[in-house]
Amino acid sequence: MHSHPHYSQSAIQELCRHYPLLNPLMALTPVCWFNPERQPLEQALNGVGLTADDVADAAARLNRFAAYFRAVFPETQALNGILESPLQAIPDMQQAMSRQYEQPLAGTLMLKRDDLLPVSGSIKARGGIYEVLHHAEKLALKAGLLHLHDDYAKLDSDEFRAFFGQHAIAVGSTGNLGLSIGIISARLGFKVSVHMSADAREWKKHLLRSHGVRVVEYQSDYSVAVAEGRADALNDPYCHFVDDENSVQLFLGYAVAGLRLKAQFEQQGISVNREHPLFVYLPCGVGGGPGGVAFGLKLAFGDAVHCVFAEPTHSPCMLLGVYTGLHDAISVQDLGIDNLTTADGLAVGRPSGFVGRVMAPLLDGFYTLPDEEMLGLLNLLAQQENIRLEPSALAGMPGPWRVAGEDQGYKERMGLTPARMARAHHLIWATGGGMVPEEEMAKYLSTSRKP
Repeated sequence: MHSHPHYSQSAIQELCRHYPLLNPLMALTPVCWFNPERQPLEQALNGVGLTADDVADAAARLNRFAAYFRAVFPETQALNGILESPLQAIPDMQQAMSRQYEQPLAGTLMLKRDDLLPVSGSIKARGGIYEVLHHAEKLALKAGLLHLHDDYAKLDSDEFRAFFGQHAIAVGSTGNLGLSIGIISARLGFKVSVHMSADAREWKKHLLRSHGVRVVEYQSDYSVAVAEGRADALNDPYCHFVDDENSVQLFLGYAVAGLRLKAQFEQQGISVNREHPLFVYLPCGVGGGPGGVAFGLKLAFGDAVHCVFAEPTHSPCMLLGVYTGLHDAISVQDLGIDNLTTADGLAVGRPSGFVGRVMAPLLDGFYTLPDEEMLGLLNLLAQQENIRLEPSALAGMPGPWRVAGEDQGYKERMGLTPARMARAHHLIWATGGGMVPEEEMAKYLSTSRKP
């Protein structure tokens, strides 16, 4: 456990003098910040400590498990046991938002449908499931029960379930990471505990329990759920803790998305290069999912891809950590921000120090938006494109208009001329929503309708 300083009033005033953006942040005013420290990929990679080979290794591991997924999750058969999501243009939404924001968007608006990822219906099916597979493979190889060239469908057997049943997995989550890890761990045979923060939706807890997962509930926020999960796991030598704040395996699982997206763009005949830039807008909670995906995107597309993180005005933890350089040594609560948002997956007060430090030189910018805007866009997307996402997944939607309207000299610095912007693709990462029950979705839609 880190002990973190609690900031005094005078320390906060001092911070605000150095970092003027903290004033609107504390007032819960939506802000936009483009990173003046962004470095070219070659230079930034030196500080990461991970390489394209690490991501290729993760992709190969997921391919080895494809036979298992085909056997155990029939919905993965269409994609041959690979957990991947479609990529689609959303022209009706682009027009509707251009009207709403009174600014036409040059370029093409697209959606990455991670709400449709098999098994758990969110981006967490990338990192969460990958880390469990990594752990399961390691245990089975070490025990001599599995060899790298085996048909991994054999993991779907009583012998393997009994073996994994001697081991446990634990995680702290606001919901979707817990879902992905709970479902795959239970299916493999592990004993699994998910430590849920107060923000976690009831239906997510219920769904996990229906899979035989032990759900531990807390009245506090995400950081406490993670700390308790970590402490619980420390007492059991057979328990693996999935550390959403610091895990390299989670990060690599997410990073595989870059290779996959590159292939999807090639299939659709879409070029990404300096003359045809790609902007990707990623909702951000603790930072692991968007950080890992952004790392994979940079490896796949180099400096032609621009990654922007989106956070709720009530939970701007990664922006706060990267902007001040304090990373996980400061939380939004230190500034008197309450960390309460309807975007449960983004309700994180203290960012991942690991992701913040590694990704700071690679990220283009951050912005915050209020819950009302997310809910309004959730409704608009359902009307325009008949796509239903959870609130968190709409955080990236206003991003292209934030970039278009920026006045910090970012586009100029990056050589993003009007001609290049006209050829840009703007990709909104839809992080989840595929498993939201109908009555929950109806609630989201009704709360967002303008009176």
